[in-house]
Order: sequence, then C-alpha cells, then structure tokens
Amino acid sequence: MATPITVEQSRAIPIARQQAFDVTLPIPLTAIFSRRYALLPPIKQVRGQDGIWSRVGQSRTVVTTDGGTMRELLTDVDAPHSFSYRLSDITGPMRPLVDSIDGTWEFVPHGTGTMITWRWTLHSRALGALVMPLITSMWRGYARQALELLSAQLLMPEPTEHTPG
Repeated sequence: MATPITVEQSRAIPIARQQAFDVTLPIPLTAIFSRRYALLPPIKQVRGQDGIWSRVGQSRTVVTTDGGTMRELLTDVDAPHSFSYRLSDITGPMRPLVDSIDGTWEFVPHGTGTMITWRWTLHSRALGALVMPLITSMWRGYARQALELLSAQLLMPEPTEHTPG
C-alpha cells in the first residue's frame, strides 16, 4: 500500500469556537458539500444515520451524485477542539483509487473568531498513488468551496421572533 497523503484547508471565521464546533459537527453534509469541484462530486444524501451526528461510534452511508458511496464512522469528538471520522467501504469512481480516508475538523481560536481546518489523510490503492497529486489538488478546491459554504451557514443571522404590535 502507498504512503498515506495528508491534505488540509483552513478558513478563519468570525465566530466563537464553541459555536463553530456546535454547528459544524451535526450540520447536514448536503448543506456544505452541495457543489462539484472538478471530478469530485457533491453529496446527494446520507443514509442510516441514527440521531444527531455527535457520538463516537456512530456510522452512516454517504452517497455522492456520481453513484459512489462510503461508510463514515465518527471516531473522535473532543468538543470544542476537534472531531474525526473514517471513510471506508468506498464504492463508485473512487474505489480503484482510495482504500480509506481519515478526516479531522479542528477549531482553534484565531483573533476574534475561529480558524477551522479540515484535514484528510488518504490511504490510496496502487492505482490511486499514481494520480494522487491530481486528487489532492482537486480536494483542496473542493475543501475551499465547502469551507465557504460552512462559513455562510455559521454567519447566517439567527431568526428573530416578531411580536404583533
């Protein structure tokens, strides 16, 4: 098996770390992974999730618009610092390229807000090792888009109640 490759993308968001963590961990994947980037597809749906995504040991199946699927297992939750997961049982176009992926989201105070970093460690198959530079380049663009969409979600104004008057 090829040497694992780690890629990451970060974005500073003017929001408290606890709030950033509390919104990001359970956010619906389709809310932040709704756009294609090069060959990396959006997430179409999530199946088999039991309750709010928050407990180590939970698993779900992520379905992409290109017909691929992957099993996601929540492996660590260290509020409000980080959470980690493992993607395995990958099917579809990525199957010949990637065996599994270890993902982590980190939340670090940064000025008056939070620096959010999303990191992937890709465990490629033999064929995947040949195209890993292309995959990691596309992933950085995909991650940049996802962090932009996450930022928009985090900075969305809270709904206000209107009192008839």
